[in-house]
Amino acid sequence: MLNLIERPESLCILRLSAIGDTCHVVPVVRTLQRLWPTTSLTWVIGRVEARLMSLLPGVEFITIDKRAGLAAARALRSQLRGRRFDVLLHMQLSLRASLVSTLIGSRVRLGFDRARARELQWLFTNAQIAPHRRQHVLDSFQGFLEALGLEQGDLAWNLPLPAAAQQYASALIPDRQPTLIISPCSAHPARNWRPERYAAIADHAAQAHGMRVILCGAPSALERDMGAAIERLARGPILNQIGADTLPQLLALLARASVLLCPDSGPAHMATMVATPVIGLYAATRLERTGPYLSRLWCVDRYDMAARRFRGRSAAQLPWHEKIERPGVMDLIEVADVRERLDALMRSRADPLLR
Repeated sequence: MLNLIERPESLCILRLSAIGDTCHVVPVVRTLQRLWPTTSLTWVIGRVEARLMSLLPGVEFITIDKRAGLAAARALRSQLRGRRFDVLLHMQLSLRASLVSTLIGSRVRLGFDRARARELQWLFTNAQIAPHRRQHVLDSFQGFLEALGLEQGDLAWNLPLPAAAQQYASALIPDRQPTLIISPCSAHPARNWRPERYAAIADHAAQAHGMRVILCGAPSALERDMGAAIERLARGPILNQIGADTLPQLLALLARASVLLCPDSGPAHMATMVATPVIGLYAATRLERTGPYLSRLWCVDRYDMAARRFRGRSAAQLPWHEKIERPGVMDLIEVADVRERLDALMRSRADPLLR
């Protein structure tokens, strides 16, 4: 625990990316706001991530365009000139983020413990959170609260949804018909499932559960091509909204949906923020570390199988953060695996005793 004589007047959070990881930071912010209501909170964040997190009230956001290089650093230095914070929470394990941290003046510079402070993060901090092994990313962020002498945070997100975003969502999901949203792509292509398998699940959702099916995603060529392939291969109607929404609109849409199907990607954690269950597909990455925090029961986990096939060792023998982003790794997840999870989830929704 840090030796803070009194609650700080100002606190800065440094977490630039990615969308999912910034979602994990929100409960930390909400706990700080509840327990230290007079502390001024600033968050240095990536430009894209700020499009969603700026919905969070009571926080000053300073955005960085990570593609701008030295120009972004100069802009940040100008914005922070003459400012000094009581505490900096350095919550990102990347050398780029650590270099950004040198532009943020702070008396206390709190980072990860030595064992987890990869990419030399330990050189840029003067205090560390307590060491833990094999934690979920969200739990590791809770360690920053514990180091500040605060109780473990509530799992509270409560991002207010703009009226325009809610109108967008209600136009697409106007009634109580159960709705499956498929967000088929991660930014890491090796984490993505095959389009014919998504199409098979879309057909099963419609036929077995009477579900509306909506595709969502970013406007990249990869995601547009994936969406077009799923539409072509599915036998039933699919509403393809890939590239059509903003992050706040997607969050509002997820809030109205019955379930999200996706690989390890940001929307899994956006859905968690609005209490929508997630069927996550995990083979390239470790479910226990990066899975949707409240929905790990509903996910398909083939990471150990992938470790044995592609690494020749069990998952327990691999470093906690190791990824297995190899061609074909997601083929370890069968259509029947996902169908079984969807059926179980829909049964739980129908039976109050199973909720």
